[in-house]
Amino acid sequence: MATLDFSKPLYALAPLAGFTDLPFRSVVKKFGVDLTVSEMISSNALAFQSKRTIKMLEKNPLEDPYSIQLAGSDQSVMQKAVEYINTLDGVSVIDLNCGCPAPKIVNNLQGSSLLTDLPKMAETIRTIKKYSNKEYTSVKIRLGFDEKNHIEIAKICEDNGADFIAVHGRTKAGRYKAAVDYDAIAEIKKAVSIPVIANGDIDSAAKAKWVLEHTGADGIMVGRAAVGKPWIFHQMKEGTEEVSSELIKEVVLEHFDQMLAHYGKYGAIIFRKHLHTYSKAGYEGASAFRNLVNGIEDPSEMRDIVAEFFSQSFIG
Repeated sequence: MATLDFSKPLYALAPLAGFTDLPFRSVVKKFGVDLTVSEMISSNALAFQSKRTIKMLEKNPLEDPYSIQLAGSDQSVMQKAVEYINTLDGVSVIDLNCGCPAPKIVNNLQGSSLLTDLPKMAETIRTIKKYSNKEYTSVKIRLGFDEKNHIEIAKICEDNGADFIAVHGRTKAGRYKAAVDYDAIAEIKKAVSIPVIANGDIDSAAKAKWVLEHTGADGIMVGRAAVGKPWIFHQMKEGTEEVSSELIKEVVLEHFDQMLAHYGKYGAIIFRKHLHTYSKAGYEGASAFRNLVNGIEDPSEMRDIVAEFFSQSFIG
């Protein structure tokens, strides 16, 4: 398995529920992303070996290194989940989610609600570190719950065994709308000795460059900005914003084929949301196209229409 290289900026794909599944990660990986992360996995569902949850752990052979992100705070359940992951080959990292702001997660002392109980967060990190046979333990954090206490949170991660952290530069209260506090990420970087990955509203090559310089972070993590633009990692690494119509068409069709391979015919229906983002800007007739695909269920019919639509020139 590949070792994470923090001697140069590391580019990671953030976990996004409903989007960063195996087909999407497979496409993104071809554009040079250094680390991919599973969708957030319920430790409880994994401990009881839910078939749906186990399928979510599947990875592409190209995903190396690969991280599995767990949500939970019950130590016996977390231990069982980690021990299941220990049986899987090709996993380099087990990541603890301490950032998700969704109410159904927060209400069960998972995700960002762990930031309200730092002793429990520390205990959970130690549990993962103790029972994992994987090379790295990491933590995805926010700057705090209602108020910022980011230095304290980051130091607890470091002191309890995290090998690196990914920092979303908002509090839980800020959800995804508040301005990202890149100064706070820079403060975390200065306060800890483990690698720090910056996350939050990094949506272009120019922004990635600025964030790396401003925060001093060891890498960046991109989530929503990669949906509809999986080539963004190549743009960031090469410092270019250009992308050809031919490449976009190739990527969209490959992603579509991967969805069918992974989900069967239902993959075409799931793929509608991706077509909405792929066509969001830069194509004539995009609104009519989205309305059209919303009513198509037959995979071959959808693929033909997709191929035709994305054959037109991308106008940006």
